[in-house]
Amino acid sequence: METTFVRLESLTYFSLRNSSIKEYFMEEQTHPYGPSVAALIEEFAKMPGIGRKSAERLTQYVVNLDRPSAGALIKAIDSVKRNIKRCSNCFVLTESELCDICKDSKREPTLVCVVEQPKDVISLEASGAYEGQYHVLHGCLSPLNGIGPEKLTINALVQRVKSQGVKEIVMATNPTLEGDGTALFISNLLADEEVTITRLARGIASGSVLEFANREMLADALRGRQAF
Repeated sequence: METTFVRLESLTYFSLRNSSIKEYFMEEQTHPYGPSVAALIEEFAKMPGIGRKSAERLTQYVVNLDRPSAGALIKAIDSVKRNIKRCSNCFVLTESELCDICKDSKREPTLVCVVEQPKDVISLEASGAYEGQYHVLHGCLSPLNGIGPEKLTINALVQRVKSQGVKEIVMATNPTLEGDGTALFISNLLADEEVTITRLARGIASGSVLEFANREMLADALRGRQAF
């Protein structure tokens, strides 16, 4: 019994000691390497899709860089922050007043695809199947998160339809509750305008198998069926 007590006491002391060490690194120094490394880890951890472990690996990579490489990284980040802005017409990210797509005379200006984020433009362009222009909302309506129409480029889209003679709007917002709600809101705003509003087809992807499709995909496919 005495031996068991000693072991428990030792374990308790060891646990308290480890706890004190953890508190020391978290509160006083925040990281064994020092506050500079800790601050960089925290900044990396704020990035989308980057967890604590990934942030630590990125920080270790930066720490191991030689000075010229580190300087090049800093210069690239600074250049992006100084030069990248929104296209004055479609609001995609660009380094000039108008993006390359809006300046391209081969693109159809009366056909506008509405997307939530600039990265969505990259995805659609990769398909090589779209010949119109874009309009980036920079988000979607989300009342719970305090995102209303005034925080998006919806008003600019309405003015664009009225002033540029847009004939068709392709809704390419994400197939989520917020994305569909945003598309519906825009459709209502444009109800009195002479513009056709369509949306991307949904359902079964080419090359996929029915048994692996979920219920929502099958429902969309059935509702959006076409003549064969």
